[in-house]
Amino acid sequence: MSDAAVRELARRAGIEVDWADYAGQLHSVSAEVLRRVLTALDLPCATQDDVRESERRLAPAADLRGMPPLVTATQGKPIVLPGQATKALRGQLLLETGQHRDVAGQPTADGIEFPAIAIPGYHRLLIEDRELVLAVAPSRATTISDLAARGKPWGLAAQVYGLRRTGDGGIGDAGGVAALAKAAAALGADALALSPLHALFHAEPGHYSPYSPSSRLFLNPLYAAPELVFGARLVQEIVTQSTHGETYRRLEKLDLVDWPKASVAKYQVLRILFDRFIARDPRKEPLHADFARFRADGGALLAGHACFETLHAEARRLDPNARDWHDWPIDLQTPNSPAVATAAQAQRQELLFHVFLQWITRRSFDAAQAAARRAGMRIGLIADLAVGMDPAGSHAWAQPNDILRDLVIGAPPDLFNPNGQDWGLTNFSPRALVAGGFAPFLATVRAVLQSAGGVRIDHIIGLQRLWLLPRGALASEGAYLTYPLTDLLRLLALESHRSRAVVIGEDLGTVPVGFREKLAAHGIHGMRVLWFEREGARFSAPGRWDRTAVAMTSTHDLPTLAGWWRGADIQLRAAHELLGAGVVEADVAAARVTDREEIWRTFRAARAAHGPAPAAEAPETFVDAAVQFVASTPASLCLLPLEDVLGAVEQPNLPGTIDQHPNWRRRTSRSVTQLLHDPVVIRRLGERTKRKHVR
Repeated sequence: MSDAAVRELARRAGIEVDWADYAGQLHSVSAEVLRRVLTALDLPCATQDDVRESERRLAPAADLRGMPPLVTATQGKPIVLPGQATKALRGQLLLETGQHRDVAGQPTADGIEFPAIAIPGYHRLLIEDRELVLAVAPSRATTISDLAARGKPWGLAAQVYGLRRTGDGGIGDAGGVAALAKAAAALGADALALSPLHALFHAEPGHYSPYSPSSRLFLNPLYAAPELVFGARLVQEIVTQSTHGETYRRLEKLDLVDWPKASVAKYQVLRILFDRFIARDPRKEPLHADFARFRADGGALLAGHACFETLHAEARRLDPNARDWHDWPIDLQTPNSPAVATAAQAQRQELLFHVFLQWITRRSFDAAQAAARRAGMRIGLIADLAVGMDPAGSHAWAQPNDILRDLVIGAPPDLFNPNGQDWGLTNFSPRALVAGGFAPFLATVRAVLQSAGGVRIDHIIGLQRLWLLPRGALASEGAYLTYPLTDLLRLLALESHRSRAVVIGEDLGTVPVGFREKLAAHGIHGMRVLWFEREGARFSAPGRWDRTAVAMTSTHDLPTLAGWWRGADIQLRAAHELLGAGVVEADVAAARVTDREEIWRTFRAARAAHGPAPAAEAPETFVDAAVQFVASTPASLCLLPLEDVLGAVEQPNLPGTIDQHPNWRRRTSRSVTQLLHDPVVIRRLGERTKRKHVR
């Protein structure tokens, strides 16, 4: 098939055949890459017949029978259904409130227009022989000012695994989250943003990146704090009696999380707790009723995840290298196969254990959010939604029709990652989302908001487009695929409204023109990070920062304040050959000298700093000034990474590395109950620690 025909098909499929990079330079995707991406999207293009069939699959609905099962709309605005009609269509509207009314749709050039609905919610429209869901969103999501109208709200951002507390077994958990939330709230904080809590791989403790989850619908049981559910006395008794009691104590003293050993120890404790719980008479164990409700509410999705975890553990037992379910026996690769049903029946107790793990983890974070709110936080926990899922994980196995196949997501080359990024993740197929009434997206958003007062969406630009790579391709050899942004933003606004939770989007990197304005129009907050707020060579003054965004000193993927001032990040990236082809470390270090001068000049002009700049080897004064500077911006919320509050040099993650650097392993030097009492921390937080809320 000709390259021109392939490019035209790609355009119709929502692939950007031409795109601009972070510097504004235009690029064209090669025809070969387009062919590979189209084929992976189940849109063949090798022959003219292939192209015709692919065009048929992409054709819009011509009548009601071809309409998607869910249509989004905005409260108070006319609803337009896709499709064509030659006359008015009459139907019945069933509101969530229980009200019924007759409605009529009028043919227009854009589709079939129905009258506006004033009540947000998921309503049903019965028309001819079809029933459609009308997802009517409020004009905007719940915002930070809706929840924290008085004062200048601030909060902390923390890596959950790193929150040290006595009894955590070497991995930070919901208990540490609750303790830190209470300590921060006592100083006037309104929010505690967390690293992702998503389920990883129970049988593979060496896979611990929180941004490479097995499923975003479920939680990582290693973050459970059973003390918050069953009480400290019982859990301490089990830890003492288990063969890993001494291991618990030793692991808690380490500076880095030892994921494999700590996982074994904690899962053994949770297994003993499960055995005791199941053995107890339900009439004498009041938590049994809650567990039964949780199991019933989880339905097929929870059962599928538990089944995956069970089969994965068995596959690893038989072959320790059998990580990917694509390598399982063929009759186990399909979740609804008779072989899977037989295996599940034979291991009913094991499946129940994995349901128990999800229950105790969910209840742990329910308790942590309740503790944060009781302590005075007006927002509480802010969960983190990773951009995708591991293709070898639970979601990809249990719900294969939801996802992109033979494509992985990443990012094109940019200033900090000159080689581009291959994240090795999959995500939802946009065509599958529309065809399935956005059910996978809604389930994911609801799961992440369940125990939180807000969500930070990693790489929220993915709601408009994702950089896709054919398997085996270089990170620079990809293409952007567009998503139904308006629908997704409306659904986010509706779920935010129903949960009374804020939505923050990580909108850094190569941002499409007009994207941030669309977020703001839907009440979704962007992020502004100190390193990127520049106008040419100069750093932007506080008044130039976006009022609707969340202000941060740094993020988990970027240098800490102290590390940046010292130039430790340059040395680190140079050591791992991450500076970019042809880039010399000495040149980067020289540019950093200029940047230090510029940023200190900006700090002084904003009265966040005084006197001459400190030496590169003494970053403490710079850290103090940077915290004060970012907190002085007019942003809706100031979120301070715990690493910067503590003046740490090392960043949590170094993109481009896996095990060459201790990513996702660093523990706080002291217990979370002590961290915020340090005089240096109190001084650094300054006026924020004196602010009291009127609720």
